[in-house]
Amino acid sequence: MAKKADKFFFWIVLALTLGGFFIFTSASLGLLARTNGAEFTDVFWNQVIFGLFFGFCALAITLSLDYKIWRPLSPFLFIGALVLMVLVFVPGIGMEHGGARRWIDLKFISFQPTEFLKFAFVCFFAAWLSSVKEKVATWQRGLLPLLVMLGISGVLILLEPDTGTFGILAITALVMFFAAGAKMRHIGLLLLVGLLAVGVLAMFKPYLKDRVTTFLHPERDSLGSGYQIQQSLIAIGSGGLFGRGFGQSIQKFNYLPEPTNDAIFAVASEEFGFIGAATIIILLLLFAWRGLYIASRSGDSFGRLLVIGIVFLVITQSFINVASMLALFPLTGVPLLFISHGGTALFTVLAEVGVVLSVSKHMRA
Repeated sequence: MAKKADKFFFWIVLALTLGGFFIFTSASLGLLARTNGAEFTDVFWNQVIFGLFFGFCALAITLSLDYKIWRPLSPFLFIGALVLMVLVFVPGIGMEHGGARRWIDLKFISFQPTEFLKFAFVCFFAAWLSSVKEKVATWQRGLLPLLVMLGISGVLILLEPDTGTFGILAITALVMFFAAGAKMRHIGLLLLVGLLAVGVLAMFKPYLKDRVTTFLHPERDSLGSGYQIQQSLIAIGSGGLFGRGFGQSIQKFNYLPEPTNDAIFAVASEEFGFIGAATIIILLLLFAWRGLYIASRSGDSFGRLLVIGIVFLVITQSFINVASMLALFPLTGVPLLFISHGGTALFTVLAEVGVVLSVSKHMRA
């Protein structure tokens, strides 16, 4: 018998979302110094309407649905997401920005299909793993299907290119594979293949090599490739313990590239200090803890793996963003979920939260 959804998890998400919008509003003021106000208006209302309004509508819908409905739908979701990924490369449909083709432009709205692909992948992989059960430890039913799914998804994602998103998807898939009972030697093989793939990509993709070099030696080109991380560290360091106060960030005005996107954690740290930055991290850790608590008490393996996949999609991306702003990880360009600008990302993550809450209604006592 279904129970009520997990209130604690919902309150964590609400705190992240509303607190994130508070931070986003301040960070977006930096756009006013760079444009005539048109960009600020577009960005702000995109976040409010497509991200928050439609996001919470999606949360309500996915919460009301029985999570088990996603299992038979998962193959169609995955195929549909792959089709959308292909459309990114079709002239007149796909949109290029900053040297990457990651958006579909329908004139009245634009969105990133990679966000839908991540959820579709997790759904399909959770359905597959729960269907093969103990056979996941075999090559034919476990490792090979994962390599095929990741390979197809990876080719399309890397062609955009979006290395950060593919890394997030790969890490999430590996965690789900481990949770399903995969053999350690298969996991070790995947890790080895992953490391080799990173090395090969770095050889053929100069921008990846530059990111690694900048990560190791950001001071070598402080006005070029190392500019963003240098400005991020200045912003974070100048925040002190309690920060400069809401709206008082200096770095968001003409210094930090992408203050509403990649660098929003730096803006939050400057305005709200160590206390504010620590609060964001604590909320994300609580999100992970409560999400995994729900997964551990799920009524079936599909629900358990689905929640694990969603939780690790969110946590992996969020902490990669935070770590890159702290110079603890190479810059990837992935946004900080619940906080950064990105209507598609906020819409999708709130829809995924609804799925987790739906699973929580069927937790064992």
